Formats: sequence, C-alpha cells, structure tokens
Amino acid sequence: MSDPEIVALRELIASRPRAADIAQRRRDIDERGRQFGVPADVTVEKVSANGVPAEWTATQAADRNSAVLYFHGGGYVIGSLDSHRHAVAEIGRASAARTLAIDYRMAPEHPFPAAVQDALAAYRFLLESGIKPGRICIAGDSAGGGLVVAAMLAIRGANLPQPGCGWCISPWVDLACSGGSMQDNAARDPTVQKAGVLEFAGIYLAGADPRSPLASPIHGDLHGLPPLLIQVGSVETLLDDALMLARTAALADVHVELQVWPEMIHVWHLFFPMLAAGRRAIAVGGGFVRRCTTPG
Repeated sequence: MSDPEIVALRELIASRPRAADIAQRRRDIDERGRQFGVPADVTVEKVSANGVPAEWTATQAADRNSAVLYFHGGGYVIGSLDSHRHAVAEIGRASAARTLAIDYRMAPEHPFPAAVQDALAAYRFLLESGIKPGRICIAGDSAGGGLVVAAMLAIRGANLPQPGCGWCISPWVDLACSGGSMQDNAARDPTVQKAGVLEFAGIYLAGADPRSPLASPIHGDLHGLPPLLIQVGSVETLLDDALMLARTAALADVHVELQVWPEMIHVWHLFFPMLAAGRRAIAVGGGFVRRCTTPG
C-alpha cells in the first residue's frame, strides 16, 4: 500500500511551477526551505570556515566535540544555507552533534572544482578548531552527496586524516548521467530529470571531464575511505548513481551501508516536517553517525 504522505508530497511537487532562470530557481528553493523554519531550541551561528561562508547549528544536547560537516544539494548551481537549514539542524539533532553547513561557491560564477576546494577548506577549519577527525561525519544530499566523496578524495590528496564516516543522501556521483534509472524512473521522479541534471553538469563542469573523480567519484579510487551510509529512494532517477557508488566503494573494500527506501523521492529528508519517512531516514542516519564517531 502506498504511503499517503509521499503520494500527497509527489502531487505537491508536481504542481509547482519550475522557473528556467537560475536566479529565480535559487530564490524559489531558498524560500521553500525558509518556510519550514527551525525549532526554538536550535541555535544558529554564522562563521567563516577558512574563508568559506558557513553556519553552525546545534541543540543543547549536541556534543561539542563532534561535528557533521554538511554540503547542500542543488546541482552545484542552486541551493544554500537557507534552503537546507531546517534539515541540517534535524540531522545534527539526530546525530547528537553540531552541524557545520557551508555555502560553497557555485556555478556558473565558480565552476568545478571550486566546490571541492571549499569543502576541503571547511574540513581543515574543523580540524584546526580542535575536533578530532574521527569525531567528524561529512554529509550531504544530491550534488552535496557526491561532494561528500569528492571531499574525501581531496582530503586524501592533501594527506589529511579521514573523517569518521560519510553520509550520502540521494547522491549525484555520475555527471555523465549514464545510469539506466535516468530513463527507468523518469515517469516516477517528480524532481530530477536527465535533461535538467545534464544542464547543471555542463554549467558546473564548464568543459572539464565529467569522469574526473572529483566531479564523478564513481571514477575514483576509493580505497582507504571511511564507512559510508548511502540512502536513496526507489523512484529516483538517481537510483543508479547510489548503486554505482556503493559498488565502487565495496570494490575498494570500503564499509558501505546502502539503503533503498521504497516509494521515496529525491532527498525526501528535506520534507521531514510533513513526511514520517523523512523523519525515520534522518533518525537512521543519525544513528549511523553516532556509531561511527563515538569513541570506544
């Protein structure tokens, strides 16, 4: 039996007009995120993470020795702290940690690899602030989910210690968009379609090779990366991205937990205030973070 909440949400998303103009799409996604707000017990503190605009969110119960470094989605073109603040705060609550979300540079103003550079700078900021690498989770959704793994490759390239774990939500890790689910799920996915993600890939790459491991981590050597949790919805056009990432990581002897959630759409976590499955997915992810980053 279908989940009535996801049925209603799919109808809501399908009814929304979608602007062609990037500036308007940025305004739209930010306004929709702001409408959710954050609970009164969440503190928000703006900070510069080695020059990258960022903000801490935390509840009173957050362990100040642990952190979730979060990268928002939006195809490296749209999305911001505003669009994802509500979900980032809830992820921190579930993880019993503070969250540091970053406003990494986006295309077309700042094409690849600017986002990866900012992700690495923010990770250095956490280490320099005294947080042990094993107490850090790097998390993100969609493009941010791909950036999780790209950041880990950049961390390894910089000879820095890896974080305790990574949490990839509906990750976009194949900028060539070659997965069969791009077509198999086209009629079922109300959010992401191949033409749109190929457009964003072109804007972000600006002529760079889509097979670059820092753009499409499924083409990278993932040996030595920390445990990964990958969550994806069964109706997503990006389903195969998650499956390919899990396969690539497994072949590199990385501990992988792959979860395919029936009926769920792209980054359903964002809709947790109106979707019980979103709350459950965040709770599961928070448990994974606690297990991987708690000493002992």
